[in-house]
Amino acid sequence: MKRVYLDNASTTPIDPKVLGVMLPYLMDNYGNPSSIHYEGRVAKNAIEESRKIIAKIVGTKKEGIIFTSGGTESDNIAVFGIARANKEKGKHIIVSAIEHKAVLDSCKKLEKEGFEITYLNVDKKGVVSLESLKKNIRRDTILVSIMYANNEIGTIQPIKEIAKIINESKICNPIFHSDACQAVGALPININDLNVDALTISSSKIYGPKGIGCLCLKENCKIEPIIFGGGQERGIRSGTENTAYIVGFSEALVISEKKRLSESKRLTKLRNYFIENLIKKIPKIIINGDRVRRLPNNINFSISNIEGESIVLMLDEYGISASTGSACSANDLKPSHVILALGNDVELAHSSVRFTLGRYSTKKDIDYIISVLSKIIEKLWKISSLIIKK
Repeated sequence: MKRVYLDNASTTPIDPKVLGVMLPYLMDNYGNPSSIHYEGRVAKNAIEESRKIIAKIVGTKKEGIIFTSGGTESDNIAVFGIARANKEKGKHIIVSAIEHKAVLDSCKKLEKEGFEITYLNVDKKGVVSLESLKKNIRRDTILVSIMYANNEIGTIQPIKEIAKIINESKICNPIFHSDACQAVGALPININDLNVDALTISSSKIYGPKGIGCLCLKENCKIEPIIFGGGQERGIRSGTENTAYIVGFSEALVISEKKRLSESKRLTKLRNYFIENLIKKIPKIIINGDRVRRLPNNINFSISNIEGESIVLMLDEYGISASTGSACSANDLKPSHVILALGNDVELAHSSVRFTLGRYSTKKDIDYIISVLSKIIEKLWKISSLIIKK
């Protein structure tokens, strides 16, 4: 059976060109970049060249690129590292209620250390209130962390407007961090244009290898390490660097930036076609997230009285890969905190399904999915109605 993969927000297949540049560092150029011999220097040079490439795209100095194991670690370092490094100025942090758990769970841990966290609510479309942000900035606010685009519902936040509010605040000067893991490859990620101080990006969302990402920092962004050891990555993230993955990551980012405008335009058309047909052919469907301020590849919906997990499992039998909410929380039976934050009840949160398009998605794939999905929904509704009658 041919597989139709529409879970690209979870991870993407590796680009053959990316694999090609990685192979030499998996085979022949295997040296430890901290070693001063020839093999070590070859690896070190490859890493530094990759760092320059990424820094140029992101708009910071190469020293501001800290390589990590991916988005989760980058978010952890940003939240813990910035909070602990600046606690003499205050212990107040502002985040949105729909952040990735890499941010939210880090904040919960910081609460136990005496930090105070303000969780900004979002509207029904998943957009943070700028007025609420203004009201909650205080003299002791040291960090604001608002994701660029949501991983579940695809809503894009007004990052430039948020940055303007933060910079115009006369009572404090908090550091602004944004998780851009889902935005990279779809939206501009220059930190100077966005006016953010720290940005998280991941390789696995842009057809690069899994297990590599980076935290991008502006100069003079005060931060402490949370991993200790050999002092790699300016002492902020110790551990032997994964040369092959770093080289692959930089190549994937270059390719994604070249394709960004044309691919975003193509995917937006496919996304809109998908959503319009869902609304036409499936009664009572609810599209989650903003219809306009939305990632080009994201489709997230809920249907009353049907478990999203049941839909995903039945789709899988037809060769279709989708997900319920965030793939990082696939083993968590709790309802999606993102869908709940939109003001929906627990039932609708449990019924959410996410499709995320990618480079290889076609209109033919979408037509197939719509036809299969209609049958699945009809079948599950019949089962649901029988249960309700009982």
